[in-house]
Amino acid sequence: MADEGYGPRTVVTGGPVELIVLWGGFPLLGAGTGSLLALAAGWVASLPWAPVQWLFNLLDRLPEQQAIVGTAAVGALAGLVIAGVGTAERLVVTVDAAQVRLRRAGEDRHHTRAETRVVFVDSGDLVLLDADGAELVRESTDLPGGSLAAAFRTHGWGWADGDPHRSAYRLWVPDLPGLPVGADALLRARERAIQRGRRDDARELRRELGRIGVVLRDEGKRQYWRLNGRAVTPGAQEPTSAEPGPDGR
Repeated sequence: MADEGYGPRTVVTGGPVELIVLWGGFPLLGAGTGSLLALAAGWVASLPWAPVQWLFNLLDRLPEQQAIVGTAAVGALAGLVIAGVGTAERLVVTVDAAQVRLRRAGEDRHHTRAETRVVFVDSGDLVLLDADGAELVRESTDLPGGSLAAAFRTHGWGWADGDPHRSAYRLWVPDLPGLPVGADALLRARERAIQRGRRDDARELRRELGRIGVVLRDEGKRQYWRLNGRAVTPGAQEPTSAEPGPDGR
């Protein structure tokens, strides 16, 4: 699908200004910080509580010009590394009348307009829901909401100004009834991952919960949940088919 043509398309990115900030601003900031560290090396080395005193003692013993040039070069290099990581992590959204392409860190994901019921931004995340209310996509982004809305609306996608299911979410607490089998254990594990800052684990557990019909949204370190149309709760019969929406999908 990546190479198929669907007519006009709209690309939403941070634009050239973001690249200038990344590749110009961060190396300059790193070089400036390195130079300041070299100039302050003697003072920092005199502080008994300062960390890595051996490094500041070394810088203090070097000729001032040599120390400034060296630390500025190291700082600029660190800025270039940060710029490279930031560029790779930028989310690029390409929308046309048939599909949306999400590109980040060399990974491409495609979703069709036919499988997507509604698109919106929720607490800094771009979200696509299907006809059952299940999440197809939840991608963190700092792209302007207005630009995303214009791109999707221009190509006929269903855009909402907020989560249409927001009122259905409930705060999760352990042993809460009404969840599918196994969901409580996954939510407990995800709570531990959030508390310990393990973002990759929390993201993977979100996907596992989505597979059994639980949709999540986070507020700080609290988890709120709702069920999508494919969820099977204790005592309920598994649905045989998705209920069609108002547009027949």
